[in-house]
Amino acid sequence: QVQLAESGGDSVQAGGSLRLSCSASRYTVYYMGWFRQAPGKEREGVATMTTDGRTYYADSVKGRFTISQDYVMNILYLQMNNLKPEDTAMYYCAADLWAIVRARVDLMGWVRTLPTFGYWGQGTQVTVSS
Repeated sequence: QVQLAESGGDSVQAGGSLRLSCSASRYTVYYMGWFRQAPGKEREGVATMTTDGRTYYADSVKGRFTISQDYVMNILYLQMNNLKPEDTAMYYCAADLWAIVRARVDLMGWVRTLPTFGYWGQGTQVTVSS
């Protein structure tokens, strides 16, 4: 099992930036990423990084968000630039084992699989005002 704790959410103006962090109790054996959920909407995969360094992003955040990892400190980051009001949501760090998610990844791709990962934290709120 892995415990996840997100931080870094805040209220910002459109065009602003935030960096979200996710601390993991165990890291190297899990695939990790971010998904978000806005009120009244379904969970949406945002970004993930595979163990060999490949990154995948939702089309809506490409070019604005960057996912990165600190393997020494077991921290996953999401740098969010040029934030838009439509980015307003609760952001969750998610994790799961490759053996558990590989069938879904093969079928749906990494980004769409992210909201189905088995472990996630309490979330951190991002609010972007226009």
